[in-house]
Amino acid sequence: MERAFAAEIESLKLGDGAVFRGEGILAVTKALLQSGVSYVGGYQGAPVSHLLDVMVQARDYMDELGVHVEACTNEASAAAMLGASIAYPVRGAVTWKSIVGTNVAADALSYLSTAGVMGGALIIAGEDYGEGASVALERTHAYALKSQLWMLDPRPDLPTIVRMVEKGFELSEASSTPVIVDLRIRACHVQGEFAARANRAAALSTRHRGAPAGFDYERLSHPPATFRQEKHKIEVRLPAARRFIAEQKLNESFPGDLEGVGIIVQGGLYNTLQRALHLLGLANAFGESRVPILALNVVYPLVPEEITSYCAGKRAVLLLEEGQPEFIEQDIATTLRRSDVQARLHGKDLMAMAGEYSAELMVQGLRRFLGEHEPRLDLGGGARWLESVDGVRKRAAALLGAPLPARPPNFCIGCPERPVFAALKIAEKKTGRPHISGDIGCHAFATFEPFSMGNSILGYGMSLASAAAVGPMMAKRPLAVMGDGGFWHNGLLSGVASSLLNKGDAVLLVMKNGYASATGTQELISSPPKDARDASGRSAVHADRTIENALAGLGVKWVKTVHTYHVAEMQKTLSEALTTEEGGLKVIVAEGECQLERQRRAKPEVARRLAAGERVLRVKYGVDEDTCTGDHSCIRLSGCPTLTVKDNPDPLRRDPVATVIEGCVGCGLCGENAHAATLCPSFYRAEVVQNPSMLDRAVARLRALVVPA
Repeated sequence: MERAFAAEIESLKLGDGAVFRGEGILAVTKALLQSGVSYVGGYQGAPVSHLLDVMVQARDYMDELGVHVEACTNEASAAAMLGASIAYPVRGAVTWKSIVGTNVAADALSYLSTAGVMGGALIIAGEDYGEGASVALERTHAYALKSQLWMLDPRPDLPTIVRMVEKGFELSEASSTPVIVDLRIRACHVQGEFAARANRAAALSTRHRGAPAGFDYERLSHPPATFRQEKHKIEVRLPAARRFIAEQKLNESFPGDLEGVGIIVQGGLYNTLQRALHLLGLANAFGESRVPILALNVVYPLVPEEITSYCAGKRAVLLLEEGQPEFIEQDIATTLRRSDVQARLHGKDLMAMAGEYSAELMVQGLRRFLGEHEPRLDLGGGARWLESVDGVRKRAAALLGAPLPARPPNFCIGCPERPVFAALKIAEKKTGRPHISGDIGCHAFATFEPFSMGNSILGYGMSLASAAAVGPMMAKRPLAVMGDGGFWHNGLLSGVASSLLNKGDAVLLVMKNGYASATGTQELISSPPKDARDASGRSAVHADRTIENALAGLGVKWVKTVHTYHVAEMQKTLSEALTTEEGGLKVIVAEGECQLERQRRAKPEVARRLAAGERVLRVKYGVDEDTCTGDHSCIRLSGCPTLTVKDNPDPLRRDPVATVIEGCVGCGLCGENAHAATLCPSFYRAEVVQNPSMLDRAVARLRALVVPA
């Protein structure tokens, strides 16, 4: 795992009267245990995955409680786990990353909602949304509306988050409907504390097993039962949900003395709203606002009586809802018109239609709203703050003199995927550039300089499928790139099986780095045991090579495994795959362990050996500045952050020379590139010996006699 959660695991064991301190997603994890959850599943990605990571690392404690924890191969399999709550009175929770995860899980969620649940069922979705997001800017809210799954958007405050998780189970059981708990990244990371309660062991669990349920056709999502289920969903389950929301006061109303206006806000935006009001001089540091606020911890379904009661008697109300379409605004507008409540409703007319609502955007929108409906208010504080923000930007621009150069994301130092794209650049000189279908994962960094490779990215493990219609129309066969994570998530069936079924002629490049690396180096079915790797990170045993076995089992005939750092061999294999007369799918498995995981394993071992006085050999690479021509083709071919330039020491030459700075992990890519591309011979390989032996010292003295320092 990317992180070790030893301290967090201990905090999960806190009992009655103790104070839990930590971040939001860990509070959610504790709340699940306090709620008597029987099973938890999920798929990695974003901070929300810490919920699953912690539980996986705390497996011994989970076993004590009888909680079944499953790291699922994708979000669809996670959502299908909630089927346990259809026929059994057990509470379960699954988690995944935002809209991309919900998209994958859509089939299971639709049928789950139709059948309804007997036990509480929670989906914890980590909404990665806004300009800093790593996913499509869509919202899980659309699925809540489509499938009528109730959706919570808790105020980013640990006691509120914990209460919403616990009440989410109760809401699910009261209305026989799964519930989505939507958490933004900031809510996952928000720090705070709450009064803990003792964890509850479920009545039906891995420690207290029960008998299988009897057959009940009405609990199946299958016609004609689905017709009755849909009617029951609207006539019984929806009203039951609204009653529970109102009776339990899940939404929060905060009073203010400016009773003629009001603000309705998604719970997750509440902290940003308070910051904006404070800047405008309308709220104090303790969150007491002059403008009345209705915080929607439940964004679907809305309770019409709550909305009309809050808006009655007000001249105008501002709705703060991120994203588009404006689902909540449309719902509230319909409710107000049907109830003949005349408060004027503002929303996207004063706020941005798309994008994340920052404090700056909120201050601007609130000034427009209050300037129209409370013109006597002094909003000068907000205006001055906006001017100061703009002033900082102008001063920064003046000091810089020019826009900062772009700093796109990049592969890690020593990343085993970088040499593959270097080899592809070399191969293109011979084969020409093919259509390249990209995919979700670390390898998507190849879309940036210096590689600029990839014509589409359509989903995790979907690269080969997205090349299916391109291949028959191109003079050259297409190349699809996916990681081993994408291969197991979706690529094996959606890509490989489909290509074989349709007799496709394409090249698939699978980056076998051993983990779902882009989401925190979680292990996969093809991850070899850590003690089965050699010094380079290559698997020392082949029995676990399940990617190659799976390909062979499906009938792929052309499969070649190449170590990623062998650039010349990789270039030759790529060229062969792209130009061979042999038809059918050709798969190259590019094997090289994730460098971060390799370093995590190697550094403690090196430190132990140094402390014990043992001999340690490290490899470093450098550039002979007298030989370097200043062409810098090595940098354009590699893009390694430790390969850069410095002033030329030769007073007769102006071009800066290449240099390798500290941080080099000794992967050898620069030298491999120079060899494969027949670049200048300026790279050298140095061996640094720590705790040298007597033989090392003798050899060093002999070398010093021949080659003076």
